[in-house]
This record gives sequence, C-alpha cells and structure tokens, in this order.
Amino acid sequence: YQQNPKTYAIVKQLLAEGNAGELQKYFGSRMEFGTAGLRAAMGAGISHMNDLTIIQTTQGFCRYLEKNFSDLKKRGVVIGFDARAHLSSGGSSKRFARLAANTFISQGVPVYLFSDIIPTPFVPYTVTHLKLCAGIMVTASHNPKQDNGYKVYWENGAQIISPHDKGISQAIEENQEPWPQAWDDKLIDSSPLLHDPYAMVNKEYFKDIQKQCFYRNINKETNLKFVHTSVHGVGHKFVQLAFKAFDLSPPFAVPEQKDPDPDFPTVKYPNPEEGKGVLTLSFALAEKDGARIILANDPDADRLAVAEKQESGEWKVFSGNELGALLGWWIFTCWKNNSRDACAIKDVYMLSSTVSSKILRAIALKEGFHFEETLTGFKWMGNRAKQLMDQGKAVLFAFEEAIGYMCCPAVLDKDGVSAAVITAEMASFLATRNLSLSQQLKAVYDEYGFHITKASYFICHDPKVIQQLFDNLRNFDGKNTYPKSCGRFKVSGIRDLTTGYDSSQPDQKAILPTSKSSQMITFTFANGGVATMRTSGTEPKIKYYSELCAPPGNSDVEQLKKELDELVNALEKHFFQPEKNKLQRKTE
Repeated sequence: YQQNPKTYAIVKQLLAEGNAGELQKYFGSRMEFGTAGLRAAMGAGISHMNDLTIIQTTQGFCRYLEKNFSDLKKRGVVIGFDARAHLSSGGSSKRFARLAANTFISQGVPVYLFSDIIPTPFVPYTVTHLKLCAGIMVTASHNPKQDNGYKVYWENGAQIISPHDKGISQAIEENQEPWPQAWDDKLIDSSPLLHDPYAMVNKEYFKDIQKQCFYRNINKETNLKFVHTSVHGVGHKFVQLAFKAFDLSPPFAVPEQKDPDPDFPTVKYPNPEEGKGVLTLSFALAEKDGARIILANDPDADRLAVAEKQESGEWKVFSGNELGALLGWWIFTCWKNNSRDACAIKDVYMLSSTVSSKILRAIALKEGFHFEETLTGFKWMGNRAKQLMDQGKAVLFAFEEAIGYMCCPAVLDKDGVSAAVITAEMASFLATRNLSLSQQLKAVYDEYGFHITKASYFICHDPKVIQQLFDNLRNFDGKNTYPKSCGRFKVSGIRDLTTGYDSSQPDQKAILPTSKSSQMITFTFANGGVATMRTSGTEPKIKYYSELCAPPGNSDVEQLKKELDELVNALEKHFFQPEKNKLQRKTE
C-alpha cells in the first residue's frame, strides 16, 4: 500500500527494471540505531531515512521509553528539526518530526514539538528545562545535503550512551508494523497533547546564557565588528538574538548563506571544519565591512569555527583545539574574577575528549581545578558533566577538537550559539587590552606550555583492511606485542580502548570504557608526543590525532612543530602504511 507516492515510485521503477543490485542496497539491511541515533541518506527502503523508517524508529523508541518511565504520559518528550529536505523522496526534517510526534501522541504521550527550525542545542535545553523524559532532534548536522539524522537525548539532557542504543534498537525490531494512524500526521494539530515550546525556549534560553555574560559595558561600547555565517542552516536568527542578549551590536550576516537552504548551494560540504573553503564568502564580506573576526556555525548550529584577520592581512582559522584553549582560559578567568568563594576551586571541573588537546589539563594543574578526559564524543562529556553536577560540582566548560564547545551548564551538549556570543565577548574584552585572539592564544601557551596538535585521516572502504591494520599494530613484533618505536620515536606507553589494555596502569587495565566494536589505540612517546588512531563511527575513515605538549618556558614553537611533523610522518609511514594498505589520503 503506497503511503508515500515518491518512495513507492522509486521502488516500483527498480522492480520494473529488475535492478536487483539497487534493491539490495535499499532493502538489504536496516539502518543501525547507535548512540548517535540514526544518520543516513534520505530515500526509499529500510537502509534510508524516510517516512516508514522514522515511524518504525519512533515506535521502538516510544515502547522503550514506556518501559523505562512510568510517568512518560505525564512528562512527555520534545522534538525539534532543522531545515533539511529531499525533493525526490519527499523526505524533510519537518515531515519526519511531525511523524515522530504523531507516533507518541497516538500513545497518549505529550509532545513538545517546535513549530519552526531550531538549533540542535535547544532540544537538550528543553529536556532539562521542562524535566522531560527524552528529546529527539531531526538533523544530519554538517553531513552532505542528501543525508538526514535522528538524534536522541535521555532525561538527563545528554545524548544517550550504551546500553540505551541496544535497547532502542531491539524495540525498533519488535515494532516494525506501523500502528493504525501512523501516517496521518494531521491528527496532531487538533490534539491537546501537542505543545509548542518555541516562544518559551526563545525567551528562557537567552535568559540562561546571560549568566555567562560578564562584560556588558564593554560589549555596548566595542568597535569590534563580527561577520557571522550560518552556512545555509538554522543559526542566523539565534546568533542575532544571542548578540542582543549580550548587548553586542548584531554581527554582519553573510547574505548568500543566512537563510536556510537544504541544497547548500554555495559550499561543497556544509562543514565549517573543512576550513577556508566554507569561509570564502565570509572573508569577502569581512573585507568589505571591515570586520576582524568571523564566526561560522555548522548547519544545525551546534558547532563553531572562528577566523581572525592577522596584522599581515592573512586570515587565521583557529583549530578546534586552539579555540578550546582560548575559551577554557576565558571561562576560567571569568569564573575566578566573579567567584565569591576561593575555596570552591576544588569543586570546579573542565572536560575534554581523549582525542582533543590536553591544554585544559595544563591550565587545571597550574590553577588548581579538576580536569577529566572522556571518550570521544559529546555524549560522554554531557553524561559525565551531569554526574558531576549532581554531586554539587561546577562544570565550567567542555570541548572536543571537532569544533564542539559546551560553555553553559544549561545545555549538556555542544552549542554553537552560546559559544559564538561568548567568543565575541572575549574578543571585545581583549580588544580593550589591545590584544587579538591570536596574541591571547600565544599568551595562554606561554603561561601553560605550548600544545601543538595535528590531525588528519585516511579513507578506507574495506573493513577487512582496517581490521588488518589494527591487528598488525597489536602483533607488531610477534604475537601480542605492540610497537616499541615508530621510526626514530620511542614508544613509552600504549592504551588500547578496543581491547581494554593500558600499559601505564598497575593492572594494565584501561580506566576509560572500552568498545570492541570500534578501533582505538593511543601511543605515548618518550618526547612528550601523543598520537591516537581510531576508526570513525559515521564515515569510512581511519583518523589520527597527534599532540606535542611542552612544559611552560619552552618557547621554540618552530622546533616543536618540526618535531611533531616528523612524528606524524613516521606514524603515517610505519603504522598506517598507506601504499601497502591502499589508503586514500585526505585531500585538501
């Protein structure tokens, strides 16, 4: 029976052509529901995001929540969506969000469905603010335009972690037959169970982030000009409102990119992590309007890239680690200057993921607060932050190198809106001291020690090759022996979070949780270098992250950079062996 004429027509066409290969691709295997929820292309069949797979996923999620919360029908869930849409299959984030809402409402569960597009962080914010059981955000963040996703938050306001993904996955398998009125999303419009949190959250969120505003008078007076781009996503309106909440003049918006457009026409990839290519139009506008700083959000506004015009006239795009260093320094400094209680420093925490720079560790050691590292991904930082907050600790800041920042305890996930306006206040403050962001970054490194990082990846479409590559590292000099050196660099420590081995622990067991389903090995080198190799959960990539941490006082940056470059070259040559393994390099 055809409920969606567009996906029905696609499948009918393939059947008529007898195209078994394509049909196998569409129906061979169901999308996997993981801790990041779903992420796949929109289109027909159970391997894609479409009306049917959204209904099935939500039915499973609904049953799983009923099992976990006796008060689900009292508290309810929140659902948000971005501006993605796919003409040929009729799928769109808004349509998927309405179908999900319909599924919950049909079971008597109250739904707080945003009436318009929102940034992803508004969903975890609403879960916490209204004490709901769960949240769903329909977005594929910065993925290519044909993709969509379904991201899930638990009652603690953080993304789900295991075993919830397995439980939900199983419940989806058990609830595949669409319930009687599953397709009829018009039913929700007249339901008393449907609520729209849009106006409330637009008021309360901007009130809450003002707790991170410390220099209102400087903000009012500053001559510093900012350019903002939302890269055809949802961010424009909300960053404008955030600037207003901080009494900053509104940033200049890149006109070609400020309105949502699911085709992302001006960029090859809508991902500000890709650096200068995504920022071409921003540079042009900044030159025209005399702005020194560019703030760029990804399409669902949960990440932030920052660029600054240097004395030389060149633009510097800060890496995620560099901006993490600046924001960590700034947020701690603001806390210190505004904290009434000096002894409270023992209850202050900052977090970052294990593949991010350890600069926060260096700041924490010198200043006397706590630093913890977590596994990769904000789901771990959000959940750990909530645990610490429940114990009465203050979690001031968390970040990951993939330009994700949590600057405000009201959102237990990365938030590119609050990060953008806090960066603007920091820049305005520094300008009154005649300092640029780049100069302040150097000052942070001078005080706490230089932390130089370098990360990249290889593309590999063959899971067998990836498995062999990591097996080789675990049996490098004979069975069950890891490498003792990498070229001229001596290995001093190994942590393998796939197997749970850690050479630095007395019992050789890793402290962080291990996962057999993904590959991740961290090598520590005698020269103070650290390198992690890991597989990506969402892409066919083997990524690496490397860092050289120098103690304060070692200021020969060029020498440190050279040393790190040589370490990375050795890592690629000896551990990745790209020629032998036919790996494809990241192309700039």
